[in-house]
Order: sequence, then C-alpha cells, then structure tokens
Amino acid sequence: MKVIDALALEAAGIVAVRRDIHAHPELSFEEQRTADVVAAKLTEWGIEVHRGMGRTGVVGVLKNGTSNRTIGLRADMDALPMQEFNQFPHTSQHAGKMHACGHDGHVAMLLAAAQHLSRVKNFDGTVYFIFQPAEEGGGGAREMMNDGLFTQFPMQAVFGMHNWPGLEVGKFALSAGPVMASSNEFKITIHGKGSHAALPHNGVDPVPVACQMVQAFQTIISRNKKPLDAGVISVTMIHTGEATNVVPDVCEMQGTVRTFSVEVLDLIEQRMREVAQHTCAAFGATCSFEFERNYPPTVNHAAETAFAQGVMASVVGEHNVVVQEPTMGAEDFSYMLQAVPGAYCFIGNGDGVHREMGHGEGPCTLHNPNYDFNDDLIPLGGTYWVRLVEAWLAQ
Repeated sequence: MKVIDALALEAAGIVAVRRDIHAHPELSFEEQRTADVVAAKLTEWGIEVHRGMGRTGVVGVLKNGTSNRTIGLRADMDALPMQEFNQFPHTSQHAGKMHACGHDGHVAMLLAAAQHLSRVKNFDGTVYFIFQPAEEGGGGAREMMNDGLFTQFPMQAVFGMHNWPGLEVGKFALSAGPVMASSNEFKITIHGKGSHAALPHNGVDPVPVACQMVQAFQTIISRNKKPLDAGVISVTMIHTGEATNVVPDVCEMQGTVRTFSVEVLDLIEQRMREVAQHTCAAFGATCSFEFERNYPPTVNHAAETAFAQGVMASVVGEHNVVVQEPTMGAEDFSYMLQAVPGAYCFIGNGDGVHREMGHGEGPCTLHNPNYDFNDDLIPLGGTYWVRLVEAWLAQ
C-alpha cells in the first residue's frame, strides 16, 4: 500500500477525533455537536466553512490555483438509535444511541484528507468536503440538495465511501451500475368484520386475508418480474387482535420493498396494490394501501467509477480493487448520484480483530451493538481521497 506518510504520522490526532465522535453519537438531524467538531477542525486548517445546509450539514470549500475544475467528497455523520454493547473507553455515552455503521470513521477519513490537502495543496481547482446529516433514514442528502448543495457548490463529480466489515483491510470494492438498492415501505390495513371466535361465520376474519397476501406477494417476485431483475418484498410486521376468543375487525401489515431499478419498483408497487385489493374483495374485506418510496437505487456512473478504480489501484494495487457486489441495503448518496456523476465505493473494515479490550461478544458487523470502526483505515481512506482529488483536478 502506498499510504501518504504524513497521513500515517498524523493519524493519532484524527483517531482521537473519531473516538470523541463515537463517544458522543447523535441521531439524524441532531448532529449539532458533531457538526461543531467538524467545522472547528476545518476552520483550524484554513478551510472555508458553510453550516446549516440540510439543517445540520457542513460543507468545507478548499480552492487552489486557477482551474475551474471541481470535485465533491461526501461523508455521513449520523448515528443509529440502538444501545451499544461495547465497554472500551470510547463507547457511547448516550444510552440508546450508537455509531454502529462507522459514520464516525467516514467523518475521520474525510477530515484526514481535508487536513492534508489544506496544508500540501498539490492540486489545481476546488474541493468540496460534504459532511452530511441523516443518512440513516432521514434523507439528509436530499435535504442538502433541496437547500442548494449543487447550485451553491457546483461539482463536476461527487464521490462517497463506506466501510465494509468482512472485506480485508487494504482492499477497496467498486463497480459501475447499481450497487445498492432502493428502499421503500408499505402499510396495508385490512378491514374485516369482528365476531366471536366460536362464530366466525358471523364476521369477516382479516387474519387469513393477511396470510393469503403474504404468500401472494412472493409470486410477484417469482412470476411477475423478470427472473434476472432483483427485487425483495419483506412483510416484517403483522399486528392484529386483542383477545384469543375474538375475531378482530382490523389487521395491519407493514414491510419493505427493495429493487435496483425504478421500473421493477413500479411493477412491484402496482402488483402489490392489485393483489391486496382483489384478495380482500375475494374474502369480503376491504383495505387501505400505502406505499412510500424512500431512497432510490444507488447507481455508479461508468466513467467516474473507472477513474476511481484507477486511483485505488495506484494506492493498493489492482489485485486489491475488487468487484463491488450489489447489496439490497440502501444509501441516500443515491440522490447525489442522480444529480451529479460520481461513484460510491466500499473500503475493507476487516473481520473485527481490531477492536480493543472491552468490546462486545458479538460480531463486528454493521448495525450491530458490538461494532467499532477500524482506525487503521483512516490514513488509507484519507490517502484515497487525496489521490482522487489530485488526479481528478489534474485532468
């Protein structure tokens, strides 16, 4: 690996910042303290700071030379509403809140790059450091864009990066095309007719209607869409009834739908609505059908992906730049890629052996109470960001 020496030498200071952020996690749109830390560091390094975009977002602007070329680098800042099981010194100090997805590490890697670029300035053009709130379901990327992110700070390309447990440290994963799925939620309320459980013929039981729907929805995946098109329907909640001897009036179903394309999503939503309505009609029930589209698919642009792959290869070698297998998880960086060309990659976080004494007994996987970001990635991720900026602006 060709990690920049200065980034390795200065890593301890950025590690301290990362652990401070980890110890003080903030949920979506509550990242005030985190934004203060980020803004203070950027200001200390002479980087122009803009606050409040997307409520709690921070944008750092660093210009050098005379070129009009631009690039954006994005890191997410928010934590998750879950209890941390780790007991090492930098464990969460806020009950029910935890950096279980490594956003603290994403901030640290981008700060490491910002510090180096502000001092060395081996580039000609403008770098925008985007510290985004509310990735975990809040759509912070969309909110920053609604506040004028790309109009106030025009970028020719934008890049994002996420740590990936299970991928070996020293490896990057990146591919063109869809790499993360759209995220969507549905809620179906089935209205039947309550009765005594011993006299079900006097009512319309919504429970078997719900059971029929759950099974029928899977035929949309197996029989309505093309077999090569990815799609997942998950019914994750069914709520009904109050007593064992009462047939309930109402049964409520909720869940998620994931796809890699809007066309498949359109098909699934239409068919789910039809299946729900006609299944209810067949049983003499009715229903209300709600479908909320959250994050669109994350689709990497071909040219920017190839460019980033070349930069990664210069840092870790071609054999350590692997195919980014698409995942059905979702990411609101997708909004940015709909507006500006760019690419989203994974950086290997290892298998968890980096965790210090006091970590929980469970695995070091994303959204797990035993997770912790691997601080060894800070100089490596920072090096990738720096080399990407230098190469992109040198075109």
